Amino acid sequence: MNKATETPIFQFGTSRFLQAHADLFVDEALKRGEAVGKISVVKTTGDSSRVARLEGLTQVDGYPVCIKGLQAGVPIDSEQRIQSVARTFTTAQNWDALIACFVSEAQYVISNTGDRGFAAQPADGGNTFDQAMSYPAKLELLLRARFEASARPLTVMPMELIVKNGAILKARVLELASGQSPQYLEWLTSDVLWMDSLVDRIVSEPLEPAGAVAEPYALWAIEYQAGFVAPCVHPCIDIVDDLETPEALKLFILNLGHTYLADNWRAEETPPAYVREYLDNATVLADLNDLYEAEVIPAFTAAGIEEKARAYVETTIDRFRNPFLDHKIADIAGNHAEKIQRRIADFLAWAHKNGDTSMKPRLENIVQKAKEES
Repeated sequence: MNKATETPIFQFGTSRFLQAHADLFVDEALKRGEAVGKISVVKTTGDSSRVARLEGLTQVDGYPVCIKGLQAGVPIDSEQRIQSVARTFTTAQNWDALIACFVSEAQYVISNTGDRGFAAQPADGGNTFDQAMSYPAKLELLLRARFEASARPLTVMPMELIVKNGAILKARVLELASGQSPQYLEWLTSDVLWMDSLVDRIVSEPLEPAGAVAEPYALWAIEYQAGFVAPCVHPCIDIVDDLETPEALKLFILNLGHTYLADNWRAEETPPAYVREYLDNATVLADLNDLYEAEVIPAFTAAGIEEKARAYVETTIDRFRNPFLDHKIADIAGNHAEKIQRRIADFLAWAHKNGDTSMKPRLENIVQKAKEES
C-alpha cells in the first residue's frame, strides 16, 4: 500500500455538517502537522443522489467551506478549500475494497449518520453483508473482519446527536455480535475505545457538488477515557471529564429551540424560509425568549448551571439570527418526531430528574401532540 494514500480516519457519512466540521478540523490540523492523517469517506446508504458529492470531496484543489457570521462582534466571511479527504467508498459498490482498507489502515472511525442512523433494520440479523443493514450492523462486520485479520485496536468516535452516543453504539454493536466468539467480544469491549462526544456547529446549506456554508462557532467536545488520543489537535476540540453539561446546553437549549421553532413554523400558512427571517418577527422572537426564561432556564437552575445556561441562551439567539446564514427551517423540521423525543421529551425528563417542578405547558403540548400523531 502506498503510504501516501493511507487513511487512518474512516468517516461514515457524507453530510455537509461533517464537511464543515470534522473534515475541516483535520484539514487545518494537517497543514500544521498536527493530525494523524487523511480521511476515507464512506457512503453507507444506497442513495444515488450523493455520488457526485463523493467525487467532489476528493477534488485536487479541495472542496469549499464558507464561514459566515459574527465572531466577537466582527463580521467573518471567508472561504477555505478542504483537502483532508483522500478517498471515498460506497458500501453498495465497494464493500470488499472497503473491508481491505479498513482492516489494514483504520485507526479512527467517525460517523454522523443522521437522526435514524443507529435504528435497527430487518437485515441486521444476517451474518453477511446486506446493503439494507443499518450503520451499526455494517460497522460490526467491518470490526469483525479487523479482529480476524489482525485484532489491532482502534477508536470509534460517533458524532450523532445522541446522548452517550459512543456507549449506545457500543451496546448496539455488541448486541449484533452476541453470537460470535468470546475473544471477539472481549476485543470489542477492551481493545476498541468507544468515545462519547458532542458536536455543535450550524451548517446552513450545502454547496455543489461538495462543500458547505457554516457559522464561525464550532465545538467537538469529547469525554476522556484512559488511552484516548484525539485524531488531530484543533482549538475547537475540547477533551472534557464529563459531557453532561455541554450536552445539556446543546441539546436542551440550541436543539430544543430549533425544534420548538420548527413545530410552530409547521403550523404557519405562509412561513418564512429561514431561521433568521422567522426571528425577525418580534412576536416569534419574544415567544422564544419567554420559552427559554419560563420553561427551560428553571431546569438549569435546578441542575446548578443557571449562569452557563443564560450565557448559552444569549449566544444561541445570536447564532439563530446570524444575518449571513440561510438556515432553512425545513431542514430543521426533518425527522421532526424523533427530534421532539430527543430534544423536548428528554429535556422534560431531565428537568424532572434534577428536581425542576415548574410548569412547561408549551413543551408538554408539543410532546403530547407528537404522541397523538404517531
